[in-house]
Amino acid sequence: MQLLWLLLLFIPSVTPHPFNTSASLVWGTYRPNLYFGLRPRIPQSLMTGLIWFGTQDYQSFTRARHACDQGDKLDHYTWTQFDAREGGIQVLRDSQNNVKITTELLKVDGGEDGGSWAARIKGEPINAGLPSHTSFIFYAGLEGMGGLDLETDEDENGIEGPIALTGSTPELGDFTIRVVDGPNNNFVSGGPFSDAFAKRIGRTHYSGYRVPAGNIWRAKDFILNDVAENARKAVKDFKGQDSVPHPSFILQLSDDTFSGSNLFAVQKFFDGKFQFDVFFESQSARTKLSSATLDEGVTAFSTSFTQRFHEIFPISDSSNWEALDAFSQAITSNLLGGIGYFFGTSIVDPAFSYDWDDDSAPMDSDDDDKRHGADGPHLTEPRALLTATPSRSFFPRGFYWDEGFHLVHIGEWDNDLSLEILKDWVDLIDDDGWVAREQILGEEARSKVPAEFQTQVPSFANPPTLTMAVTAFIKRFRRQDELTDLDLGLGFGTGHPQMPFATSQPSRGSRYLEDRDLALSFLKSIYEPLKRHYEWFRRTQRGQLKQYGRKARSRTEAYRWRGRSEKHVLTSGMDDYPRAPPHIGELHLDLLSWMAFFSRTMKEMAEFVGEEEDRLYYASNEKGAIDNLDDLHWSEDSQMYCDVGVDDDDESYHVCHKGYLSLFPFLLSLLPPDSPRLGSILDLLHDPGHLWSPYGIRSLSASHPEFGMGENYWRGPVWVQMNYLALQALHETYVVHEGPYQDKARTIYSELRQNVIDNVFKVYERTGYVWEQYDPNTGEGKRSHPFTGWTSLVTLILSEKY
Repeated sequence: MQLLWLLLLFIPSVTPHPFNTSASLVWGTYRPNLYFGLRPRIPQSLMTGLIWFGTQDYQSFTRARHACDQGDKLDHYTWTQFDAREGGIQVLRDSQNNVKITTELLKVDGGEDGGSWAARIKGEPINAGLPSHTSFIFYAGLEGMGGLDLETDEDENGIEGPIALTGSTPELGDFTIRVVDGPNNNFVSGGPFSDAFAKRIGRTHYSGYRVPAGNIWRAKDFILNDVAENARKAVKDFKGQDSVPHPSFILQLSDDTFSGSNLFAVQKFFDGKFQFDVFFESQSARTKLSSATLDEGVTAFSTSFTQRFHEIFPISDSSNWEALDAFSQAITSNLLGGIGYFFGTSIVDPAFSYDWDDDSAPMDSDDDDKRHGADGPHLTEPRALLTATPSRSFFPRGFYWDEGFHLVHIGEWDNDLSLEILKDWVDLIDDDGWVAREQILGEEARSKVPAEFQTQVPSFANPPTLTMAVTAFIKRFRRQDELTDLDLGLGFGTGHPQMPFATSQPSRGSRYLEDRDLALSFLKSIYEPLKRHYEWFRRTQRGQLKQYGRKARSRTEAYRWRGRSEKHVLTSGMDDYPRAPPHIGELHLDLLSWMAFFSRTMKEMAEFVGEEEDRLYYASNEKGAIDNLDDLHWSEDSQMYCDVGVDDDDESYHVCHKGYLSLFPFLLSLLPPDSPRLGSILDLLHDPGHLWSPYGIRSLSASHPEFGMGENYWRGPVWVQMNYLALQALHETYVVHEGPYQDKARTIYSELRQNVIDNVFKVYERTGYVWEQYDPNTGEGKRSHPFTGWTSLVTLILSEKY
């Protein structure tokens, strides 16, 4: 590894240097909803994208690819290697157009405005015996202040040679974008009426458009409408003929630009194998990029990435090591390549509620059990967010429930990147302590969300998984114990002297692990907002304890999700999991478990930053919540943890549905290894008649009357993140600490880990994707794909990083 980087020092203009500042994260594939789209972390600025379609027939134009869409039915697409600071390699297989596409991105450090980058788009036929005729359109559009111009001389018949755009914005400074052909490209040059198009064949075509503010994200519409309109004009001369010109002669941009254009498109046509490069050169970097930048830099990047990946995510004990390694690299890379930057307004309705949400409201229903205030939904001020996304095709936006799992994985690869994302989420916490469970920021994000799910309500919560990211950071910091003589809990804020680190240059993405002052300053910066968020949970999601004859050691720790409907508790994250009928007096086991975990996290943070009084407060709440898990939610009759409902006689009763819900105190490691409840939980988990399957733990017991019924979202399917929690609890707590069930925990861990890995990998090899969930009876992938959000946790399971 050291030798490799020593050699790379001799080609500084070709390869990016590993660096750790936020400047290295200015540019990225921050439009994850597109197959290939770049933008900077700047609210209104430059955005780029790629459109392609087949030209083997005219119908393929109507199926042009741009935004990731399951309906496109690509065989496969994923970043096979990706690093947010350096670039990546993505492979896309589009059998309908007989083309395998590779996109390569290389970020080049330098200058004062976020650096430069180079991208290569290349392709080859999937089936060499069949035609592979394609058209690719690269576009760049500018929102906000600044300008963008076509520098290359215009020609009504298209342009021979490279095309250059120049631009400037306050944040990016002056820059140039160049689109350059590869050396051996071919194009369709013969066929009916080819002589009529001789002046235009083989040239690069272009257009420039004046796009209204806030509409660059709709670039595909403007560009393809232009192609279609130009085609309508071109085909008029061939009406009534026995044959028609080749589509590549007709489906062309207009080779015209409007004065003041802020969106430019550059179109190329190919026959068979092809390659073209795009260079973004920041003038402040003063570095000229060329094909050699990509030729040498991508190879060096790939070698470095592979070596570093093996160091961070090692795979052992496998006879199928090479294939598993490539799989693990791909799902991690697609998680990293799926990070997006979003900016815009969101829709919020502060007055919306269900009748049973308000403890003081009568329980009679009105207006579909919902109430709205006079003001109704409204748009917020624009906000910005850097976030991972669960699925580039189906959920290309921020989800609170998912993000904690994402950051646990991202943090193992690039700690500092995970903290940048975490800080963006924490910054969204408002003065009351609320943060929306879905971050649907701006019109582009809203275009992917059904109208009924766009509005966010400030009394609705989601599992507080951001706490998982905090505890994971603290755990990673503690792994650096060879760099410090002090324990975190004793060395910060408690009067102990702090020794400086002996290291000089921090590892890539590890400044906050290797610098105590930075680690402390970061946790201090998020401590107060998270404290506010914690109190918001305790205030708005509190359950009733004094009523319904309930007895519990703690008189404060009981909770219920607001925002549930008759059939769904969307706020819990387990949408259609069976629950009691809605009632102001119900109590939810999973939320109490999450609050115990939240209290534990805040206790750790308070200890870290030296807030002793707060630490005692959180410790007391944690103990109260864990006590009340037994006092309120344990059913002796059913030998399981359950929700609590209220019957017609206003009496409490346990609502017991065997499934993920029953496991929560175990999943979050809230039970001590010698807990008398643990044996029953492990028996339930390991019982093939209930939750155990060859593919992972089922979400609902196979013996439950609602198993596989209705929407069947959380009524049986296997979810990887829940299996990860189970494996984490076993590996980190119940296998390593002595207790009466230690041997059983060890056996379950080994079997469950292998089942999850084998099935997800097997389905990936067969289908080309990892999936949102897996069928509990067959193991087949279900619903959205690629789902390299929390399903990518399989990388951590493979390398046993919990």
